[in-house]
Amino acid sequence: MTPPQSPSVAPVSDPAPLTQDAPHQGPMALIVPPEVVFDRVAIDAAIADAVTHADGAVDLRQRVVKILLAARKSAMDSIAAGFTAKPFSARPTIRAYSFLTDCLVTTALRVATEYLHPNPSPTEGERLAVLAVGGYGRGEMAPQSDVDLLFLTPYKITPWAENVIESMLYMLWDLRLKVGHSSRTIRDCLRLGREDYTIRTAMLEHRLLAGDAALASQLHDRLVNDLFRGTEKDFIEAKLAERDSRHAKQGQRYMVEPNVKEGKGGLRDLQSLFWIAKYIHRVRDAAELVPLGVFTDEEFDRFIKAANFLWATRCHLHLLTGRPTEQLTFDLQVEVAERMGYTDRGGRRAVEHFMQDYFRHATAVGDVTRIFLTKLEAENVKSAPLLERILNRRRKVRDGYTVVNGRLGVENEFAFLAEPLNLLRLFQEAMRTGMLIHPDAMRLVSSNLHLITDSVRQTPEAQKIFFDTLLKHGSPERALRRMNELGLLAAFLPEFEPIVAMMQFNMYHSYTVDEHTIQCIRTLSEIEHGDLIEELPIASSILKEGINRKVLYTALLLHDIGKGREEDHSVLGARIARKVAPRLGLKPKEVDTVEWLVRYHLLMSDMAQKRDIADPRTVRDFAKAVQTKERLDLLCVLTVCDIRGVGPTTWNNWKAALLRGLYRQTRRAMEGGLEALNREQRGSDAKRNLREALADWPIRDIKRETGRHYPPYWQGLHVTAHAVFANLLRDIHADEVAIDLQIDEDRDATRACFVMADHPGIFSRLAGALALVGANVVDARTYTTKDGYATAAFWIQDGDGTTYEEERLPKLRQMIHKTLKGEVIAREAIKSKDKLKKREKAFRVPTSITFDNEGSEVFTIIEVDTRDRPGLLYDLTRTLAAANVYISSAVIATYGEQVVDSFYVKDMFGLKFHSPSRQKTLERKLREAIEQGVERALS
Repeated sequence: MTPPQSPSVAPVSDPAPLTQDAPHQGPMALIVPPEVVFDRVAIDAAIADAVTHADGAVDLRQRVVKILLAARKSAMDSIAAGFTAKPFSARPTIRAYSFLTDCLVTTALRVATEYLHPNPSPTEGERLAVLAVGGYGRGEMAPQSDVDLLFLTPYKITPWAENVIESMLYMLWDLRLKVGHSSRTIRDCLRLGREDYTIRTAMLEHRLLAGDAALASQLHDRLVNDLFRGTEKDFIEAKLAERDSRHAKQGQRYMVEPNVKEGKGGLRDLQSLFWIAKYIHRVRDAAELVPLGVFTDEEFDRFIKAANFLWATRCHLHLLTGRPTEQLTFDLQVEVAERMGYTDRGGRRAVEHFMQDYFRHATAVGDVTRIFLTKLEAENVKSAPLLERILNRRRKVRDGYTVVNGRLGVENEFAFLAEPLNLLRLFQEAMRTGMLIHPDAMRLVSSNLHLITDSVRQTPEAQKIFFDTLLKHGSPERALRRMNELGLLAAFLPEFEPIVAMMQFNMYHSYTVDEHTIQCIRTLSEIEHGDLIEELPIASSILKEGINRKVLYTALLLHDIGKGREEDHSVLGARIARKVAPRLGLKPKEVDTVEWLVRYHLLMSDMAQKRDIADPRTVRDFAKAVQTKERLDLLCVLTVCDIRGVGPTTWNNWKAALLRGLYRQTRRAMEGGLEALNREQRGSDAKRNLREALADWPIRDIKRETGRHYPPYWQGLHVTAHAVFANLLRDIHADEVAIDLQIDEDRDATRACFVMADHPGIFSRLAGALALVGANVVDARTYTTKDGYATAAFWIQDGDGTTYEEERLPKLRQMIHKTLKGEVIAREAIKSKDKLKKREKAFRVPTSITFDNEGSEVFTIIEVDTRDRPGLLYDLTRTLAAANVYISSAVIATYGEQVVDSFYVKDMFGLKFHSPSRQKTLERKLREAIEQGVERALS
């Protein structure tokens, strides 16, 4: 194939400027030398050789693709190796990927125009410019980023241009690039840009790669003069609306599996900032915003550091998965942390240190974008209609403050800073007036945190202002979140600083520790304002009766302040509370109560979820620990807020019912004396309730039913379950399995009642049957009748932690029947289901097994705290059954990937397990079962 004598388009522009005049950063080297990324001399020589030996256009294209494929693979490997050696060098890395793409695109264009479709004498209409748009136009590319191209022609596309574009695209697709492309005239670009802000934004960042420079310059001028100029307000409104919609979709900035690109505080927020800056100020580089007064040098430094960290994270994600992955899932967090050189230290895993840095940078992004966008919003967004402004008039501000575009501002900065307490008063005034704080005032606070000294913290006036902000005006979480983001909360409470942006690496908590704390306080405020009366009747009534609000808010603010250290966070937190509470102005008795609440803030949750609250000993032990009704009320409300603050789906009716039951029984015991909690009385009451429920039964049948059960049966179940079992037992045959499935909406669970002939291991067989249908057991208890039948009640939930739908119950019943009759062997069938999902495999949960002979008068409580998985309960109960352990009941508490299974057991003679040697033997067998199951689940 003979090369043509002259090129058909303007000479291809050299993409090398990306290595010299990179936008945003000035002079910037690539992560590896440009000639390593793309050796133009060698590749040009190889293509020239291919041209000489090619047998036609198709063969030439294939030969060129082969050359470029090898070059791309070598370059990608070199860039990845360079980045691995310098895992935080994001900017040189994304420039290198963009530079490589430039070289591939321009080489494909050159081959298409010079060899495949030569056109020595192009007409005016056969001019062509190839432009990069969007992120690629900005010169920022991650390893798996899309390649967005605009093929620009002066008029309607000609056959020659169509052939060139088609050949180029085939080559780029064959190079496995993900190409997004459009072919347009300047008129098309203007028309589509007016109609679609996404297209307008992409064209905002156009960059000529090769071709007709005059045509590209004409597009630039027309975009600025005919599309951008005069539409700044519309563009800002569109971008702010787009940002709000994206944030609503992605969730909070502090969600523990963030989206690096689209999430709040992610790269898209930074890009939105630059888009608006470029649209309004016509800047090419974000650094130009500093002399314009938009950012201070310090704020811009935070901008650059955050951008670099987020880009580094995104590049590592792409390299790890080989896909354009943007979600930082749990399993990938561990791998990214390792790639970036984080290590375990200070009692925390490497991944937790990495994620704390991530969230702190996300917070910085939020600060910077908020300052910029809020300022532009105030200056450029259209004013609200007059009637709306009249209806929404704010309260008059106090002296020293002013209202700027509807936001609370500072009248005189020098006077404001002369009194350090004004940093706190600003938020007090914002809460009093209900106004948002102006970004200039927020900047003033964040730049002068050094004014909050020890002497300032300890003044009564500072304490008063802080609690006034917290307690007086409603919605305190709004002020706390902004104080936290600006660093003022940690300045006022230095002990709070370590938990800022601290990630808890587990599947239970949806938020960072500081955000969890703020969510807890939000819940408390909602309860106080009567927003959750139907959902939380007990907590609402406690607050209505009256409670020490200062103690409760302080305890919630400090309850997790000890997290992230090697010591138990409750113990350490109590010591910190003992030091902090007096500094906040609490009285000695209040300090004692706060310290106790922080130390035992998990007590009520643990007792309710890990112990059988139907056992009188549970309530007695809890009442003795709490001692007073004041503590009971405070702890109950704190516990409710703590659980609800874990995540949007953590609280459910099951937990609510357990806590309500424990609270009511404990309060009754405190008011009537602990001796009221006796088994005999409970048994008598239960039999009386059953007689009333079975009023239509013959007396003889009722007597038979009330006489066939042992005392624990009457104490452990509600009358509704007693009535169900009475009906199941009434006409049962010796070889029959009777099942009753009922939806218990009050508890967000399905109650499964079973009756069958008693035999060893019945609990395990039932657990296996339920595991096979994917049911999660949250509570279970079994009893034996005097005439040889087993009665078992299991409360189960589906994989989403809620009750089974009515239409799913027949299938559930069928599978349970098959398993109990031996038609399905649970031990074999469960192997294929007992697998952990990939994103769940990164968690470490040490196994702890304890034996408690004091928590129940009748039973030994074996508590197994370990890694959760589908077949765990079956493995544990099968192990206990094989060791001749009788299981009376099991209480299952799940915390994400961690589960605590508490078994109330006796030996085959009806005795507790007091012998240390027997306990050790049982523990060894249980650990073996757990280890074998984990090995199976991870395979």
